[in-house]
Amino acid sequence: MTDLFARVTKDAASPETDAPAAERLISGNPVFTTWNLEERDGLYCGIWQSTPGKWRIVYDEWEYCRILQGHSVITHDDGSRFELKAGDSFVLRPGFSGTWEVIETTAKDYVIRL
Repeated sequence: MTDLFARVTKDAASPETDAPAAERLISGNPVFTTWNLEERDGLYCGIWQSTPGKWRIVYDEWEYCRILQGHSVITHDDGSRFELKAGDSFVLRPGFSGTWEVIETTAKDYVIRL
C-alpha cells in the first residue's frame, strides 16, 4: 500500500471530539467529532460531524466543504443565509464571519489551507 493515496473515510483516522468555545456558543450543546486524515504543511483534510446547536464562526483560513449528511445553515454577518444539505459543496474564504447552525446532525468532508 502506498502512502501517496488516502481514502477519505471515518475508518481512516481515530475520531476526536470537541465543542465550540464557550464564548462562541449561541444555543444548544453541539458536539463535534473530527476524523483528521491529513495534517501537514498548513493543509488539513478529513471528515467533521456536529450535533445540533449554533455558534459563531470566524475564518482566517480557506476551507472547501461537501455536506455528506444532515442540514445546517451558515449565516454571514451581513445577513446572507446559506442552507446546506447532503451534496452541497462550498468554499469559506479568509475573512468570513457569522454563525453556523446545525439543524440536523451534519457531516462534511473538508480541506483547509492555512
